[in-house]
Amino acid sequence: MRTMHRFLVILAGGLLLSSSPALAQQRPLPPSRKNVPLDSIRLSDPFILADQRTHTYYMTGTGGLLWQSKDLKRWDGPSQVAQPDPASWMGPTPMIWAAEIHPYKGKYYYFATFTNRALKIDADKGGTLERRATHVLVSDQAAGPYRPMKDETYLPANKSTLDGTFWVDKDGKPYLLYCHEWVQNQNGTVEKIALKPDLSGTVGTGQVLFRASDSPWSRENPRTGPVRPNKVTDGPWVFRTKTGRLGMLWTSWVYDVYTQGVAYSASGTLAGPWQQEPTPITPPNYGHGMLFRTFEGKDFLVLHSHQDIKGDYHRVPHLFEADLSGDKLVIGKPYTP
Repeated sequence: MRTMHRFLVILAGGLLLSSSPALAQQRPLPPSRKNVPLDSIRLSDPFILADQRTHTYYMTGTGGLLWQSKDLKRWDGPSQVAQPDPASWMGPTPMIWAAEIHPYKGKYYYFATFTNRALKIDADKGGTLERRATHVLVSDQAAGPYRPMKDETYLPANKSTLDGTFWVDKDGKPYLLYCHEWVQNQNGTVEKIALKPDLSGTVGTGQVLFRASDSPWSRENPRTGPVRPNKVTDGPWVFRTKTGRLGMLWTSWVYDVYTQGVAYSASGTLAGPWQQEPTPITPPNYGHGMLFRTFEGKDFLVLHSHQDIKGDYHRVPHLFEADLSGDKLVIGKPYTP
């Protein structure tokens, strides 16, 4: 979720963005509302689970709160669902970014980025960063509450990681995918690491799948030199087309424009190699997308719009029609529920 231009934090859908992250995380839970239109919800990094068990759509994202809907048109919420251990490295009031909910073997798993501003780790080129990492919580139901499992950490404590997501590869094994942040390594990556069978921790070490600089479309204008590839990797999401081709959504920037791209694996597995599409797949100023299928069998892309209004980043969830019937993902027209 973190980008070159994103140092603000959204506490929850429906809250205004704050220029003081420390203050934002102290705000109380906003009052619950009913029948809220999607375009009236302020939310970064939206994720929608179409839960077959309850026949309910659950939407979460940055802020870690949860919205519910029966029809995608009107939403009830938000509610608090994440209950990390306050005695862990996350501390009592961690920031929560880019939350996702994945059903797996009868349980629901909450993949999210947690930040403890009180703890510091080293940056590769000197200085310190807040401790930030992808972590996984679990619940017996989609609406939570989500609580920790066995392992206190999923990734090295000295590594700044974010935007974790989930995939079961062709080998039948579960994997955690995440970004290693550009603010630490100066060229953001998307990486994978094996998960334990019950997702309670990770096994082995992470492997780089691709780097931000691999993209032919992402661009950064350094102001004092030639144009160069952007550093940011953001929001990976893995999918398969109906022909069996493995793809990955991910987001970066074209100069000052937040931009959604896609890559495809030549091997059909997470190991790649990953081949970047030459151009973005959505209009400008949209990003951090994921795909879901409605109860009626239609595929949609949900992502947030990115608008800078006098220094305030205004982000709202949007739906686009998606076509997975061919060898490539094709994004259609915007959809208004």
